[in-house]
Amino acid sequence: MYLTMNRFKVKPGQEAAFEAIWTGRDSHLPQVPGFLAFHLFRGAAQADHTLYASHTLWASEAAFTAWTKSAAFRAAHGQAGSSRDIYLGPPELECFESVQHIAAGAA
Repeated sequence: MYLTMNRFKVKPGQEAAFEAIWTGRDSHLPQVPGFLAFHLFRGAAQADHTLYASHTLWASEAAFTAWTKSAAFRAAHGQAGSSRDIYLGPPELECFESVQHIAAGAA
């Protein structure tokens, strides 16, 4: 498995706008080969930002890379730069390859 994570620092008072952008968009992910799951998390609020993280789980790094070169990726990110004023800087992408997986109910 392969995990990609983006960390977003959202300016105070812009949290609802940020969440509306994410929850209202068509991510195009469910039909992408190798896509497993997506989560958007809200973290702690600081004086200058609220931290958010998006996690996307893929079957492999190759599946993620193929998605980043696809029409589905371009469609999902077509408006990405239109709301820059709600962020305290650009998102920070981090990628991880799985070295261990333990599932609920596993013995």
